[in-house]
Amino acid sequence: MALGVAIGAFGAHGLDGKISERMMSNYQTGVHYHMVHGLGLIAAGLFALKLGSSGLVNGAGWAFLAGIVLFSGSLYVMALTGITKLGAITPIGGVAFIVGWVLLGLAAMRHL
Repeated sequence: MALGVAIGAFGAHGLDGKISERMMSNYQTGVHYHMVHGLGLIAAGLFALKLGSSGLVNGAGWAFLAGIVLFSGSLYVMALTGITKLGAITPIGGVAFIVGWVLLGLAAMRHL
């Protein structure tokens, strides 16, 4: 979460007026999803503490981490470098986010 805050602050204060509006929008989208899925990582950790570590919970945590790196990371690098071909990686990160939420949901349903 701290990294997401730092990256967001860098974008707001260090990039304003230095990159195009479109790239700033991409960067902000990366920050938003980074923060939301940082909360998903925290949730996976809390599930592991409360329910015990399982393949579903561990998988969810790894999927959230992969999503942050691939989705948000590709948007950050694309905004900073202008290399738009990195946009091809972004959906893979989005799928990782979806997998993370599905796995976390399945872990929760197992313990209802």
